[in-house]
Amino acid sequence: MRKRILRLLAGLLNLLLLAGCAEGIAREDVAPTGRLEGCSLYLKAVEGLPEDFIFGMDASQVPSLEASGVKYYDVAGNEKDVFRILVENGVNYIRVRVWNDPYDAQGNGYGGGNCTVDTALEIGKRATKYGMKLLVDFHYSDFWADPGKQQAPKAWKDLDLEAKTQALEAYTRESLQKLRDAGVDVGMVQVGNETNGALCGETSWSAIVQLMAAGSRAVRAVYPEAKVAVHFANPENGAYPAYASNLKLYGLDYDVFGTSYYPYWHGSLENLTNILRQIRTQYGKEVLVLETSYAWTGEDSDFFGNTISEGSAVAKPYPYTLQGQVNSLRDLTQAVLDADGIGVCYWEGTWISAGGSTKEENQKLWEQYGSGWASSYAAEYDPQDAGKWYGGCAVDNQAFFDAQGRALESLMAFNLIRYGNESVPEPPEYEMRWTPTEAEAADEGENLLHNPGFEDGADAPWTATNLGGCKELNIEKKTGDSRSGDWHYHFWSPDAGTAEFTLEQSPEGLEAGTYDFRIWIMGGDCGEAEVYAYAKLDGEIVAKAPMEITVWNEWHAGEITGIEYAEGRTLTVGVYVKASNPGAWGKIDDAILYRQ
Repeated sequence: MRKRILRLLAGLLNLLLLAGCAEGIAREDVAPTGRLEGCSLYLKAVEGLPEDFIFGMDASQVPSLEASGVKYYDVAGNEKDVFRILVENGVNYIRVRVWNDPYDAQGNGYGGGNCTVDTALEIGKRATKYGMKLLVDFHYSDFWADPGKQQAPKAWKDLDLEAKTQALEAYTRESLQKLRDAGVDVGMVQVGNETNGALCGETSWSAIVQLMAAGSRAVRAVYPEAKVAVHFANPENGAYPAYASNLKLYGLDYDVFGTSYYPYWHGSLENLTNILRQIRTQYGKEVLVLETSYAWTGEDSDFFGNTISEGSAVAKPYPYTLQGQVNSLRDLTQAVLDADGIGVCYWEGTWISAGGSTKEENQKLWEQYGSGWASSYAAEYDPQDAGKWYGGCAVDNQAFFDAQGRALESLMAFNLIRYGNESVPEPPEYEMRWTPTEAEAADEGENLLHNPGFEDGADAPWTATNLGGCKELNIEKKTGDSRSGDWHYHFWSPDAGTAEFTLEQSPEGLEAGTYDFRIWIMGGDCGEAEVYAYAKLDGEIVAKAPMEITVWNEWHAGEITGIEYAEGRTLTVGVYVKASNPGAWGKIDDAILYRQ
C-alpha cells in the first residue's frame, strides 16, 4: 500500500511538472467539432465509437521530407502544417519511431527519417501544439526493427544482458525526460517494435521481458499517466496467446497489447477480432492496432518501386482506390471495436515522394536528408537488406497525400468513420444527370412498370431476393445518389462475397407484343462483379444485358430489346448483382418497360 501511495504521489507531481512545462508550447484548438463536409466517398459510420477512440498516424518521416523540400496542403489546396491538417481530419494521436543512433561515424544518416529522440521531440512539440498526444515507439535499435530484424544498437552490441538492461532503462528515461521537459503530451510508449520472439538482440522470453520491464519502469517514472504498450505482428499465425502468456509468466508491467495489421498479409478481420478479444478477456489488457495501411493507387511516384502494386502477389481485399483505402480503414476500425479495442494507428500516411523529377534528384535527397527508406550509409549496420536495396519510399501509394503533398479525400475518413458519409454531395450541374430517351420522355403511362424509380417511397411491387446475405438491401431517399428524383434502390455489404441479389418486377395486364426493358446502376468497390439486366418468361431467363459498376455517379444501363411476349405468360424483368469485395455498394434507379 505504501508503495502504491508513493507512486500515486510521484504521478501527481509529474503531472504538475508536465502541466507547467507544457505552457511553453502554444496550443491551437483546431480539432473538428462535427462531421466534415464535401467528401465524395461513401462511408458508413461505425456505431458506438467512443469519443476517446485512438485514430493515430505514424508521421516519423515528416521532418526529413520537409528538409527535402516537401510541402503539405489540405484537401482544398491550402498550404498548412501537416500536423494541423491531420488533426483537422480527425487524427488525435501521432506515432513516432525512435532509433538510438541511426548515423555512421562521419555523421551520415541511415535514412528512414534518421529518427532519433530529437525527431520525436520536434514532432512531439507540433503534435502537442494541435492538441494531439504522442505515441513514442522505441525500437531499441539503430535502424528498422521488425519480426525479421531485432538488432541491438551499436553501443550495446557487446553488453551482457544485465548491462544492456541498465543501458536500456537509462536511455528510455533520458529520452522521455527530454520530451517531458519540453512539455510534449505523451499518451503511450511502446517498449519495442514488432517483437515476435526477439528484442534488441535477445531471443529468450525471459531476456525479452527483462528488457521490456526496464523500458516500462522508465515510462512509469517519467510519464506515469502514459500507457505502456507492447507490439507484435502476424496475428494470423495464432501465436499471440503464447506471447501474452510469456509476458504474464515473467511479470511484465504493461497496459496495452498492440498489433500490426496489414490486409495484404495478416489474415481476416474476423480472425483479428477474435485474437484481440481473447487477449482482452483472458489477460485483461487493452488492445489496439499500432500499424496498418492500404494502397489508394497501384502507381509509384518517386522512381523507387513500391511494396504493393497492381501486380503484387498478395491478398487484395479492396481495390486500390480512394474508396478502397477508406473501406479498409473503416472495416478495421469496426473489427477493433468489436474486440473492445481502443484504437487504430495508420502507418506513415504522410510519407510521399521527396519531390524530385528524376530518380537521380530523389537519390540525392534520400542520401542527404534520409527521406527514403534507407541510405547507402546504412550498409554498415544492415548489409543484407539496406546495404543492397537502399533507396526511396516504398509506400508512397499508401499515403493520404498525393505526390505534390495535397491531402486526398480519403484522409477525411478518420472523421467520417465517426459520423458517416452516406449522402454524398449533390453533383454539379455539368455532371451527368438523367437525359430521358424519347420513350422515357413520353407520357408516363407508357412505362408499364409500377414504381419504376422507387418514388412511391416503397419497394412494392419490386421483389428483392437476397442470395448472399447482403447486409443492406432497401429503398433509400437520397437525391444526390439518385439518377432522377429523390429515391432509388440501395445495396451495401461489409463482408466479401455477400453482395449477391436479384431485384425484379412482374407487371400485370400486358398485351401481346414486343417489349424493351432498361434499368440503370451505379456504385463502387465491387471488385470482380457479375451484373446484368434480365428478362424472364414464365420464370426462365430469355435475355440478358451486361452492366458494370465503376464509381459514384457514373451510371450504366442494362438494355434488352425485342422481348416477344404472348398473352397468358408471365414476363419478369430485373437486375442481378454479384460483387466479390467487402464494402461493395450501389444504387439502382429508373427502370422502364415499354411496348414497341
